[in-house]
This record gives sequence, C-alpha cells and structure tokens, in this order.
Amino acid sequence: MRIIAAKDYNDMSRKAANIISAQVILKPDCVLGLATGSSPIGTYKQLIEWYKKGDLDFSQVKTANLDEYRGLPKSNDQSYDYFMKDNFFNHININFDNLHIPDGEEPDAEKACADYDRIVAELGGVDLQLLGMGHNGHIGFNEPSDVFAKGTNCVDLQESTIEANKRFFASIDEVPRQAYTMGIGTIMSAKKILVVVSGKDKAPIVKKAFFGPITPRVPASILQLHPDVTVIADADALSECEL
Repeated sequence: MRIIAAKDYNDMSRKAANIISAQVILKPDCVLGLATGSSPIGTYKQLIEWYKKGDLDFSQVKTANLDEYRGLPKSNDQSYDYFMKDNFFNHININFDNLHIPDGEEPDAEKACADYDRIVAELGGVDLQLLGMGHNGHIGFNEPSDVFAKGTNCVDLQESTIEANKRFFASIDEVPRQAYTMGIGTIMSAKKILVVVSGKDKAPIVKKAFFGPITPRVPASILQLHPDVTVIADADALSECEL
C-alpha cells in the first residue's frame, strides 16, 4: 500500500486524476471502477478539464460504478446514475453504452445483484477502482459487518451513513434505507485500487483502516491485503497517522 500525502483537497484531486489519466492513456479501452460522493468530485473535474484540453480520450473506456440506492429512479437527482452523468459522463466523450451502474429500479434484490456480478465479469473485471471511504470505514456501501461480502449485495444502510447522506435530500425521511453495492470480493479483484480521502473528520477512520487490524467491522481495512493500492489523502485526513 502506497500512501501519498496531499496538501489539500485540490492537490489530492489532481494527484488522483493523474493516476486515472495515466491508466486511460496506457490502456484506452480500460475498465474504470468509479465512485460517487464528495471525495471524487474534484478528481472528475480535473479529468474533464484535461479532456477539454484534448489531453484525454474516453471513447473506448468502460466503467462499472460501485453502488446505487435501491428504489431510486435514475431520473432522481440523488440517484448515482444522475450523479455520474451530472458530474462526469455528460462532460466527456464516453460511450453511454459502456457505462454500468447497479440497477436501483430492479425490485428483486437477488436478480439485481446477480445481474451486476455478471456484467462486471463480462467486462473482464476492473483495471482501476476508485474509492472514497465513509466515516465508519465503508467502501462502496459495504457497511461494518461480521463478514466481508464477496459479490454485489443489497445492504441496509447504517444510521451513520443515512445521517451523512441526509444533506443531499429534502429531509432524512427521504434518504433511501437500502442500496445495491459491489461486494468487497469484487473490489479486491480489481487490478489496481485508488483511494481518495480528505478532511479532519476522516482522520480517525484513516488510522483504523490503514494502520489498524484487518476486520469486517472496518471494511476498508481489507485493502491492506491488496497488492496494488494507492491512498491519496490530504494533511487533515492523515493528521492522526505517523508516516
């Protein structure tokens, strides 16, 4: 595991975008595993900027997103399908047929999860997986648990996650209580993993996840076992770590 210290959020975003852009340049038809939330937005903005300058071509890239709220239509401005288009896909030359996100509108959870596992397998797996990390150590929506989930699964979101996401909704009652998420096993099968973390509020979980014991109670801790993980974190997020 490589840990790269960034000065601030913007520096973190640029450094992460550099790694993703190198992947796209070296393998134009690569499969990118993508994440939502506030952490990667700056990275997406930087990639868009480089695309508009003519430095990047996404026309052959395929993507597989980590997760989607269950029961939220794609047209809802809080769906992750909407998020990805609004913050990234609508601004680059990616083929929309090559975009893959769990189907939150599929009511049959078993079918939705099996379908997404099949899609990721047919893509040949993920070349580079981008991750953020929740305050409780979740990656994707894999919440603290007694076991590490292998494949795509339907999760009940913990109160801390619901509380963190309520700022995006009119009220906490509108926050979905379940989500479909790529499993830990699928995430760990990615050839490379890139984690972006920023903010003083993430400092305790950064220390637990990357310097503490490996446990499903801190899902991100499993990343310590992956052979090619890069963590880019700003000074605040690394403030409790001894590097």
